[in-house]
Amino acid sequence: MRIDQVIAIVTGGATGMGEATTRAIIEGGGKVCITCRSKDKAEAIVKEYGDERCMYVQADVSIEEQAKNVVDKAVEKFGKITALINCAGVGPAMKILPKEGGVHTSEMFDNVINTNLKGGFNMIKYAAHAMKDNEPLNEDGERGGIISTISFAVNFGQIGQAAYVASKGGLQAMTMPIARELARYGIRCNTIAPGVILTPMTGVLSEKTLEGLKKSAVFPKRLGKPEEFASVACEILRNLYINGTTIYLDGAMRM
Repeated sequence: MRIDQVIAIVTGGATGMGEATTRAIIEGGGKVCITCRSKDKAEAIVKEYGDERCMYVQADVSIEEQAKNVVDKAVEKFGKITALINCAGVGPAMKILPKEGGVHTSEMFDNVINTNLKGGFNMIKYAAHAMKDNEPLNEDGERGGIISTISFAVNFGQIGQAAYVASKGGLQAMTMPIARELARYGIRCNTIAPGVILTPMTGVLSEKTLEGLKKSAVFPKRLGKPEEFASVACEILRNLYINGTTIYLDGAMRM
């Protein structure tokens, strides 16, 4: 689809990679419904671009009724949706056997799984339900595109990332089955696996840690930029033959 045909829901769409994607779509002529926890930032983006091109719906997407409400509100405002980009997520770390004693808490595991995996799936199913009745966007019969953000950690996870990798690996594993199922409706499903991107989440890391991460990249020797993620997301939406796959965006970083 052309970017000016994109009417997207972007979860986590007011910060980091989600914000960059929101801006890229709107500046390309599309429209975006932002859902995230950063209310002030989301409302500022809506004010910047105008409510004809952008809207905000507050939600916890791990709660099914709230995920459905985001889709309903976006369709009510814009008439339809043609894209979903799942960028919302959490990434706390905890060892299975923490050095302070005890074991990895079920509460933390459940929070990560619910936010990243269940929340992503909630948005996928309700977005797909809304997209299936769209008029085709082109001669191939395309009606929509779904993109979920995972991580290169699904293959190169570090100590303490068991819950995070489980959640992101689940999103990756469901991509092909969903792509196969939704093909009959002209809806594609893909994932992007970023490496270490310079976002508010990486902003809490020490300079020493950041320098070590930069050295882990093959080329270029730096962290990724949110705009580079947005560029890949837009290309997936534009390029109809990208389907059922994962695109790695990591500078060949291996940790």
